[in-house]
Formats: sequence, C-alpha cells, structure tokens
Amino acid sequence: MNIIITGASRGIGKAIAEKFATENNTLFLCSKNIETLDKTASEIKLINNNVEIFTFSADLSIKEGASKFATFCLNKGEPDILINNAGNFIPGNILDEPDGNLEAMIAHNLYSAYFLTRLLAPSMVLKKSGYIFNISSIAALKGYDNGGSYSISKFALDGFSKNLRLELQNKSIKVTTIYPGAVFTDSWKGFDNSDNRIMQASDIAEMIFACTKLNPSAVPEEIVIRPQLGDL
Repeated sequence: MNIIITGASRGIGKAIAEKFATENNTLFLCSKNIETLDKTASEIKLINNNVEIFTFSADLSIKEGASKFATFCLNKGEPDILINNAGNFIPGNILDEPDGNLEAMIAHNLYSAYFLTRLLAPSMVLKKSGYIFNISSIAALKGYDNGGSYSISKFALDGFSKNLRLELQNKSIKVTTIYPGAVFTDSWKGFDNSDNRIMQASDIAEMIFACTKLNPSAVPEEIVIRPQLGDL
C-alpha cells in the first residue's frame, strides 16, 4: 500500500512510519527538514530493507507546499492511506500570547491537513478506497491553561475531520480522528519519563496500524488515548 505520512521526521510521525515499515508498504514521508527526514528514512530501512521510502521536504501549511508534495505522491501512485500528522505547538493564553500565534497555529495544525487532503482525497474517491487519519489532540476536547491558539487550532481540525467523515462515508473512504494526550516527543524534552508517566509515540502508531486491519464495514471515528494516570 502507498502510505503518506506528514510530520514524519520525528515523534509520532516517525513512529507511525516505523510501524508501517514492518510490512512491505511504500512510504511517502514529508517534513520541512529534509536532513532529519532522510536520517529517519535510513533508520527505518534498518527495520525492513525491502520497504520503499520516498522523502519530500515541504511546508504543508502553505498551499504551494502542499500542492508540490501531493503532485510528487500522485505521480508515483494512488494513495491508500493518508496520515495528517504535521503540526506545531506554541504555548500561550489568548489574552497574552504573542501576536501571530493564532495565524501560525491555524496554518500548521489545520491548513496543512486541509490543503493536502483536498489534493489527495479525489484519487481515493475515484478508486472508491482509502483511509484518512487526522492526528488531533485532547486540546480539541477541552480548553486548558496555556493552550490558547494551539487549542483553538485543534478544535478547528476537529471540525474539519468531522465534516470530512460525513462527506466520505458513502464513498468507501474511512476517516478517523486521533486525540492523544501527553506523548513523549520533543515537546516533552527534558521530562523524566522513567516511570512511564506519559505515553510513547509507538502507542499512537500501534493504534493507527490496528485501525487499518479492521473489516471494510468498520471505522473508529474518534479515538481518545491518554496516559493511564490521566492528563498532566
């Protein structure tokens, strides 16, 4: 299968790529930092040297970047699974966060998924098959201190995902929204997780991979996954 993963150079995106590499899928990995992305691709090859990996550097929050990556993918094959994982987190509260936070968060966390999906989903519609995952956050479920524009952008992504699910449900295309709690990625750099207080990126990858193994008649619309002891 052709698996497209954004934000794939590290964290959750990298873990997802590693999981799908255990089978002989073709991976299309996108990130803004091509050096880190190529290093990730080399590491994934150690898991399964037979997996085919294409890397592409683009800023998907900009329509032109999304268009270039979509064209790159479509020229090599029809997408089977699209995982919209690209995003960013800038902390702050609405009344005192720096000017421009909202625009940046909406661009990174909503536009990247919106632009790319609009470009790739028509191919899935034509072949009447496909699966789209949108990686959201528990920040889309409730407000929290220092969430500010990040939380707003994830609420917006949630609206996008819900509408996408409705539009595609009669076209044999699945849509699942993942709402992770705290995951041990670069956002938690310096945190002592020796007692496994927060989740691993591989936990999210395992959940997504499992969804793709269900019968065509079943789709988990929304998955909330939190640390066992709850949110921090």
